[in-house]
Amino acid sequence: MSIRVCVGGATGWTGASIVSAVLDSDGFELVGAVARRAAGESAGALRSERGGSAVRIAATVREALEAPTDVYVDYTHPTAVYENVMVAIEAGVAAVVGTSGLMSREYADIDRAARARGVGVIAAGNFSITAALLKHFSGIAARHVPHWEIVDMAPAAKPDAPSGTAQELAEFLGTVAQNEFARPVAATLGSREARGATIGGAQVHSLRLPSYVISVESIFGLPGERLTIRHDAGSSAEPYVGGTLLAARLAPERVGLTQGLDRLLFDPPPAGD
Repeated sequence: MSIRVCVGGATGWTGASIVSAVLDSDGFELVGAVARRAAGESAGALRSERGGSAVRIAATVREALEAPTDVYVDYTHPTAVYENVMVAIEAGVAAVVGTSGLMSREYADIDRAARARGVGVIAAGNFSITAALLKHFSGIAARHVPHWEIVDMAPAAKPDAPSGTAQELAEFLGTVAQNEFARPVAATLGSREARGATIGGAQVHSLRLPSYVISVESIFGLPGERLTIRHDAGSSAEPYVGGTLLAARLAPERVGLTQGLDRLLFDPPPAGD
């Protein structure tokens, strides 16, 4: 049977691509879409040149989930994502979270709520394969090189900093090994803020300038040598579609929060998967 999907942010840059991919797939069925400014329109209007869906776009997640749904996919806004996911969990619907901006305490809340309701949530700062490989390879490097920092580059108008990709990467590396400072950040002469934000025990620097889409690099250093691992995204949402659909396929089979596309690619599946 097809997996019934509702997409939040259905008219957005990534959300519209997810809607098209769901409509084109034999394994998924679009049963809901959320986009406040397009409420009442047909989801088929998002891709009228290829035919689409009679599903009506809703203004809220709660309204969209009135239709029987297996998984809710969120590509909305950092200020809305937490509430959206909690609404899905409350409705007993699994969730895939592609929107950035959630903090560790919010992920902890989501995990507790999902376990209590018996549903699965899969979240990633970036659902592209190469971003997952950046995280995976950086984890290997952190086990051998105890000095690293992260640089996060994104468009000038991106509202959150750091990006979800950089946030997830920094927090992950902090669980792998302990970053070591030759000079404590607190002992910085001049402006302490110039050293970036401390996340996961290491410094993260966010650049917001025109011409960037999404770029994240982890930089590891030893005396006389340096390793840089970098992910660059292009100008389309195509890199995020495959990982999102993989998560949408697996989320209804899980309970609680799974954080990171790399967990789906490299970790053994939980018992019962």
